[in-house]
Amino acid sequence: MTPTQEEIRDALARLQLPDGGTLVSRDMLRAVMVDGGRVSFVIEAPNPQIAAQMEPLRRAAEATVLALPGVDSVSAALTAHADAAAKSAPTLKLGGHPKPQQGPLKPSGVKRILAIGSGKGGVGKSTVSANLAVALTRQGRKVGLLDADIYGPSQPRMMGASGRPASPDGKIIEPLHAHGVTLMSIGFMVDEAKAVVWRGPMLMGALQQMLGQVNWGELDVLIVDLPPGTGDVQLTLCTKAELSGAIVVSTPQDVALLDARKALDMFNTLKTPVLGLIENMSFFTCPDCGGEHHIFGHGGVTAEAERLGVPLLGALPIDLDTRLAGDSGTPIAAGDSAMAQAYAQMAEGLIRGGMA
Repeated sequence: MTPTQEEIRDALARLQLPDGGTLVSRDMLRAVMVDGGRVSFVIEAPNPQIAAQMEPLRRAAEATVLALPGVDSVSAALTAHADAAAKSAPTLKLGGHPKPQQGPLKPSGVKRILAIGSGKGGVGKSTVSANLAVALTRQGRKVGLLDADIYGPSQPRMMGASGRPASPDGKIIEPLHAHGVTLMSIGFMVDEAKAVVWRGPMLMGALQQMLGQVNWGELDVLIVDLPPGTGDVQLTLCTKAELSGAIVVSTPQDVALLDARKALDMFNTLKTPVLGLIENMSFFTCPDCGGEHHIFGHGGVTAEAERLGVPLLGALPIDLDTRLAGDSGTPIAAGDSAMAQAYAQMAEGLIRGGMA
């Protein structure tokens, strides 16, 4: 029996969109045609940016209709009116002086905000942030990842995400998604080869926007990948946002620990609880002889954690596969290797401790 247009609409009305609603309720379904067992229809996206992300939905819509009795073939076209969208869509401007706010900033629907910081650059803080986000997602948590390193955003590459976030009204920013994690980074808004040359107030304004104007949805934890140091971004986050706590990443050598102690002191001064330390590049296992080599020293972060009375959440080795995975856009925690298990154990520890 040939299905009717109404039956096709009813079937598509049961297909939920990732950000809520259906093709029917959002008025995105056009030109439903039935010719015997052949069905065709058009999905009209609000703008070209959203259309570029809707190919999985188009395929799902085709499969939904193909499952109906009497349907032999389905053709769904994806379109958007570029000219109309360009004329009607408000322009989103990121950066600028922060706006006055009442009380601490905490996105609605976000249960916890967890900052991951370091005293100096190059200790693997962004790698740890990306992999912890993926590991927590694999433990069943709803996780967001905010790349707050305005001058050197790296999460778009590490998480394998690209494209400019949409903003239908020029105010609310729709984040991207990768590996089950909800993502936002200044790297999505600017050319990868262009430097961000901003003064402090513009940094603080951008951070305020990425916290308060992004549609984060319902999250168990929002991980904030901080830039290195103790500057404007850290000050804004700790004083303006409702932080649940912070994790400090360091390598074992004295030079890194000197700066890590400054980061720890900053969080203490700003009354942000330090939930634990992570020692990265703790050792290197030789692939030829199997020997363990402590290239950057041994036990420095462990001793610091004991001195402060905070947990050592993990000690991660120097690992080539971790670097290759980050460069390829699929964090090592998304797999089943020994390193993935190490991040899974850290994620489990954070969950058991009520930190995520």
